[in-house]
Amino acid sequence: MPVRSGPDPDFPYLDENQRFIFPDPNTVRGSVIAVGGNLSPGMLLSAYEQGVFPWYNPEDPILWRSPDPRFVIFPETLHVSKSMRKLLRRNHFELSFDRDFAGVIQGCAGAERPDQDGTWITKDIIEGYTELHRLGYVHSAESRQNGELLGGCYGVHVGRVFCGESMFAKAPNASKAAFLTLAAYLFEEKGAAFIDCQVPTDHLRSLGGREISRREFLRLLKDALSM
Repeated sequence: MPVRSGPDPDFPYLDENQRFIFPDPNTVRGSVIAVGGNLSPGMLLSAYEQGVFPWYNPEDPILWRSPDPRFVIFPETLHVSKSMRKLLRRNHFELSFDRDFAGVIQGCAGAERPDQDGTWITKDIIEGYTELHRLGYVHSAESRQNGELLGGCYGVHVGRVFCGESMFAKAPNASKAAFLTLAAYLFEEKGAAFIDCQVPTDHLRSLGGREISRREFLRLLKDALSM
């Protein structure tokens, strides 16, 4: 029997107040924690609150992952280079939050990435995160020049943790400026304990990302959600 790709239409829809219990990532080998389900609000929030997120190819069923190690940025490790400080002081970009979430997620879906064939940000992903944005759990940051959206990032905010999902840039430093501005706001104004970057990239490493074990990540996540 062929495996159904994408969300399972027979799986119950969970609203933002309903929860699903995933297997404890500490008891699972590898990064894939569960397979199937859907991208309803309660399902997505359940995942992020348990250190899990969806990441799968368009031809696959939903794969729920919790990688080991995990890649995170703490307030004390966030790195802003001298050149980026200068660019931000000069107001090189017009920066905003939640002004154009649709444009940001579409920009992320359409971005070419050397290590990926196609995009994992499918129509179902866009619909699921757009609903979470409408409910106030997903936020975006944007960089513009002359009114044109040139870069941005988005992610899920649960408790004192921001889970970064994706970013894109059509001009040098556009995504970096949006991300650093959002990170500073989260750490300084919202009291975020850390930003979950999920898996390492050179780009995020240059901004202060570091690897920690999955076990440590889950402990820090539990503490941050309880505060």
